[in-house]
Amino acid sequence: MTIRLRRLTGVASVLAAGALVLSGCGAGSSSAPAESSTPQTGGDLVFLIDSLGATWIPNNSSISSYQGQIWGNVTDKLVYVDAEGALSPWIAESWDENADKTQFTLHLKEGVTFSDGTPLDAAAVVANIDIWAKGRPDEGINRIGLFPSANYLGAEAVDATTVTVSFSAPTLSFIPTLAYHGSILLSPATLALPSDQQADLTKDIGSGPFVVETVADGDSVVLKKRDDYDWGPEALGHDGPAYLDTITYKQVAEPSLRTASVESGQAQVAYNASPQDLDALKQEGLTVETPRYLGFVNGYALNTAVAPFDDIRVRQAVQHGIDRDEILSTVYTADWHAAESFIQSTVPEATDHGADFAYDPDEAAALLDAAGWVKGADGTRTKGGQKLTFTLYPNPYLQASQAVDELVDQQLSALGFEVNLETYDVPTYGQKVIGNATVPATEITRSFVDVGTVAGVLTAQKKGDEDWFKLGTSDATLNDLSTRIATATDREARAAVADELQGYVLKQAYFVPLTQIVQRIYVQAPEVSGVAYNGLAYAYYLDAWLND
Repeated sequence: MTIRLRRLTGVASVLAAGALVLSGCGAGSSSAPAESSTPQTGGDLVFLIDSLGATWIPNNSSISSYQGQIWGNVTDKLVYVDAEGALSPWIAESWDENADKTQFTLHLKEGVTFSDGTPLDAAAVVANIDIWAKGRPDEGINRIGLFPSANYLGAEAVDATTVTVSFSAPTLSFIPTLAYHGSILLSPATLALPSDQQADLTKDIGSGPFVVETVADGDSVVLKKRDDYDWGPEALGHDGPAYLDTITYKQVAEPSLRTASVESGQAQVAYNASPQDLDALKQEGLTVETPRYLGFVNGYALNTAVAPFDDIRVRQAVQHGIDRDEILSTVYTADWHAAESFIQSTVPEATDHGADFAYDPDEAAALLDAAGWVKGADGTRTKGGQKLTFTLYPNPYLQASQAVDELVDQQLSALGFEVNLETYDVPTYGQKVIGNATVPATEITRSFVDVGTVAGVLTAQKKGDEDWFKLGTSDATLNDLSTRIATATDREARAAVADELQGYVLKQAYFVPLTQIVQRIYVQAPEVSGVAYNGLAYAYYLDAWLND
């Protein structure tokens, strides 16, 4: 098996009669205009988004697929990550690590300031790292998920541009985590605010290329260019401020209305269009961007603590009973890819374990027979008077989740399962499904920047671990593999452990991969150029411009 390890390098607006009316927007066009190769300064970009979330507390909202779009243009990060997982300098110009990977030294770019004029210096970085690692949970401020908090000892400002960060155990994942979308740099004054004031986005001060101009709760957020910005990610090669004058994030719940507004020229970007509409939108001359992020694929985490998934044979039958090619060809477009493991193929340490969960209905049926599940006259299998049944809960955060689950229902029903579907909106899903230890199968995905962070998701060895498969600490092999990947001091050796971990999780059928995830879909007017998509698939507008 080949291990692919890459080197880590140093507006007012209203809705009326079904139409979105926005001031300052150009006329629509069904085909791309002659594009200038020279960026043009000025212009107002309107980005239509399905939600603006429930809170702006930075630690609680920056990891959201929705609010993260805004945070990524208002703030900077210490490190930049591209779509292939390569790291490069941003506010941290360089970094060093000791031999056992327990201490890291960050060398900061000079002259960086927050939008209120205060310096983004070592003291500010220490304040940020501390709150990422710890949060202030008593005040309702979370720590940043996937930050390596368990072994965090502290950060220290050596001088104005040097920070040392120490851990009690090897933590190779630390530098990559600085590129995670939750690791946003905010002024110490913002961090010192109580949570109710941090929830006021107009009081949250970043150092990014845009600043918050206005916020209309539940409706829109308007950003304006920061004229003195001059410290974008090295990888983008952009000097000076952004080209765009403003970005308006306008909340429009209906996907078809979002895309229709881009088609008519009333907006420039529609977020999260339906996959089934993408080919037609491309034919109309619109640009469709479907970046894959670094992280886990889309699939089902199976709850080993509840029937019927307390039996490995039933779990394996689900793996082999799902026809992923039918899902790809029926629900999605050519922009989606088949899963090869439970992590995305763009992750540097990803390896191909597709054979472990390949579609094989005969094998699936044999596994169910061996487990004692017998088909009845109605086609449903029973055992000891109990039906072979479970419930799927389509994930409202994922486009086309219900359509996928409906197909899976059909496919598994042919094998003798009785699959029920219960559909909830985002708030209800959060209340009834997320964190519910009785849910048998959770359709889930998760972004991450570094494979070393997966241990805290898959196991329950440390406080705060997510324990996706409800194993507790019962699987000694999984615990060992997770510990080895989390505490490795050598990247090549860690890649081999990552390969072993992927094979083990899939052979135990703890996770059922479906497809490689495209969670963030962008339909874009042809006059938009220069948008960058980082390794978390967020749109970054420092280098973007509008053609006349």
